[in-house]
Amino acid sequence: MKTTLVIGASLKPERYSNIAIKKLRHFKHDVKAFGLKLGKVEDVSIDTELMPYKDIDTVTLYLNPQRQKPYYNYIIGLNPKRVIFNPGTENTEFYNILEQNNIEFEVACTLVLLSTGQY
Repeated sequence: MKTTLVIGASLKPERYSNIAIKKLRHFKHDVKAFGLKLGKVEDVSIDTELMPYKDIDTVTLYLNPQRQKPYYNYIIGLNPKRVIFNPGTENTEFYNILEQNNIEFEVACTLVLLSTGQY
């Protein structure tokens, strides 16, 4: 099973990162989550420290471009197959860094990809 890391995970049910975690679990994906507050969304614990996860297939971002910068090296170090830039997270600087590291990226909405079977 492919594992997705949600960066910018929120405990607030109205946040898209929260909805994405629920939808990923609904579709039986393994999910890891990183956010500012400890807690759980369904059966997924939100970590507040950057963990050395193994075998991350997809990183899906819910941080605006200014807030992504401190995580560039961490995300590259995970060596995911792809990074999804959800609406509002588009970041040309990070696209270039990912390309240099042979990591695919998509400017897309995780929720739409799941709903349409393209995830």
